[in-house]
Amino acid sequence: MRPEYPRSLHEFRKLFADEAACRLYLARSRWPEGVRCPRCKHHEALELPTRRLWRCRACGYDTSVTAGTVLHRTRVPLTQWFWAAYLVATQTPGFSALQLQRQLGIRRYETAWAMLQKLRRAMVRPDRELLKERVEVDETYIGGPEAGLRGGRQVGDKAIVVGAVEVRGRASGRVRLQVVPDVSARSLTGFVRANVAHGAVILTDAWGGYAPLSEMGYRHRSRTQGDPRRASKILPRIHRVFGNLKTWLRGTHHGVGHTHLQAYLDEFTFRFNRRRVPMAAFQTLLGLGSQQQPTTYKQLYNRRRVPMAAFQTLLGLGSQQQPTTYKQLYGVESTG
Repeated sequence: MRPEYPRSLHEFRKLFADEAACRLYLARSRWPEGVRCPRCKHHEALELPTRRLWRCRACGYDTSVTAGTVLHRTRVPLTQWFWAAYLVATQTPGFSALQLQRQLGIRRYETAWAMLQKLRRAMVRPDRELLKERVEVDETYIGGPEAGLRGGRQVGDKAIVVGAVEVRGRASGRVRLQVVPDVSARSLTGFVRANVAHGAVILTDAWGGYAPLSEMGYRHRSRTQGDPRRASKILPRIHRVFGNLKTWLRGTHHGVGHTHLQAYLDEFTFRFNRRRVPMAAFQTLLGLGSQQQPTTYKQLYNRRRVPMAAFQTLLGLGSQQQPTTYKQLYGVESTG
């Protein structure tokens, strides 16, 4: 059984006063039915408190509460991770890395940024339920205006985001957002198949990329848009979501690059779907985070670490090269 989540800031400070309290709460969130060995899946383990490990009674494998999670090998105290998760989950507009650095007194901006990125990647539950019943689907473009584009579905250097939201009367239900490479039938129907249950009514505009949905087990209802300004009238809920998303990206994060856009979409989706229970979202985030695989350096920075050997080789090569001349650099002879 999962532990109770804090319902106020006072309760939070009382529950998570030190590392030991955070470690115990994280273990109960990760293993609500008891510790489970990641190697043999046995349900009995012996706690080794001095080493902060659990040892499987069946195979003897040692594991920690953070091993194999988004907190894998973290050097940041758990108290700071808990505060970061709490602020991200409960503050309505969210937190930028700079705000988190200031609030928690983190020395390096890069540390705060990496913490937020890891938490964002923990916000998608692997087995989350598909959207159902009536669902609005459309796409939008993230990025500033570009000269020469005529509107419509011309992209330029903008990112394409396709979204879906459940229709619940006049209100909106759960939402899904995803970056796609283009607005082809393959991309759009692939998104719908991955996020909407078969048999649902899919509401879209008349773009041809959605046409195959009727042959995929969905009840497709399309409406001709005509003037782009009518889009918010024929699909009001998803366009309300898009408007809120763009306002949030500009206001809280002052714009986001394409490389990490999906992680920010996941955060927005997490917030939107739990907007009525922000306190519970904190516990959910910890529970989800403990089910995710570690976030790698390449995932965060879109490049591999440069090994020390390569650095040394580069220096060695450099010492064997002839000096670079002014003409080689600038294509002209030096006048000096």
